[in-house]
Amino acid sequence: MSNQQIELHAAKKAYKGVGMEGMIATWYARNTARSMKDFASDACRVAALVASSADVLEVAPGPGYFAVELAKLGDYRITGLDISKSFVKIARDNAARAGVRVRFEVGSASAMPFEDDSFDFLFCRAAFKNFSEPVRALREMYRVLRPGGRVWIVDLRRDASLSDISKAVGEMGLGAVNVWFTRMAFRFSLIKRAWTKAEFEQFLAQTQFPSVEIEQSAMGLDIWLGK
Repeated sequence: MSNQQIELHAAKKAYKGVGMEGMIATWYARNTARSMKDFASDACRVAALVASSADVLEVAPGPGYFAVELAKLGDYRITGLDISKSFVKIARDNAARAGVRVRFEVGSASAMPFEDDSFDFLFCRAAFKNFSEPVRALREMYRVLRPGGRVWIVDLRRDASLSDISKAVGEMGLGAVNVWFTRMAFRFSLIKRAWTKAEFEQFLAQTQFPSVEIEQSAMGLDIWLGK
């Protein structure tokens, strides 16, 4: 598939950039809170990579669980950028309850309201598949990242098997009803919006990132980028 074909495929397929709002955002926040160990683990991994005084941006933080966990580990200057007003409010409330300082703002991943070279590290978990302009979002990540900085993107891959999806959902600790709804969401919505490794490679070929590493697991992809 050519670069132009992938761009057209993205425009036709991708989620159109409308954030979760209201009750849907509240439901999502409640369910993902069950994965707090994963957010804490990601925060520890990032804390081992960046200085405690670093400027960190989480792109599409949702309820803000990762950012809050990272803020507990050091004197980071952390910003979260999400298109959903509901998520920004939920994230701010979560940070206030935890007694940590994190700045959450409303904004689009494809048009970030930040100056060039503003951050030392960027993190994006389980959200890239929802971006309506994936290449532009990657170019924005490059723009706001400082030289020597790194980006870590974690997301599903579209070619994950249904058995792996079912197993992963079963390990989330959800109730029977939520297990069913979550499996249906993965199967009929989330996976269809996700990208393959090859597609990510095509997207990244249209950016200026000099360092690219893509790790593939049964369920998803870990994309590491350097500037």
